[in-house]
Amino acid sequence: VQLQASGGGLVQAGGSLRLSCVVSGRIFVINATGWYRQTPGKQRELVADISRGGRTNYVDSVKGRFTISLDNAKNTVYLQMNSLKPEDTAVYYCNARLKRASYEYEYEYWGQGTLVTVSS
Repeated sequence: VQLQASGGGLVQAGGSLRLSCVVSGRIFVINATGWYRQTPGKQRELVADISRGGRTNYVDSVKGRFTISLDNAKNTVYLQMNSLKPEDTAVYYCNARLKRASYEYEYEYWGQGTLVTVSS
């Protein structure tokens, strides 16, 4: 299983970016996916996650600005980030909790990070 994240970059404050993460490989079902972020010296924090059924969860600091969505047909999770602030600057990681077969346990997988830099 591989998670390939893309879409990071440099943007001015107030701007927008959309992150994408494609989940590929042997997949039976994706139970949940999410985006985390990390800055130097700090722990990785959950930004947003979404369940297979579409239930979403956001950290308070991004509510109303970020939207997570999941395309089940494409096994792709998106994070639309609007009204970006300098404090959103971080490396963003995608995450998936999935089963590779019906008889297997759920495992957690991580993608490589994608850097988001918001200039003031």
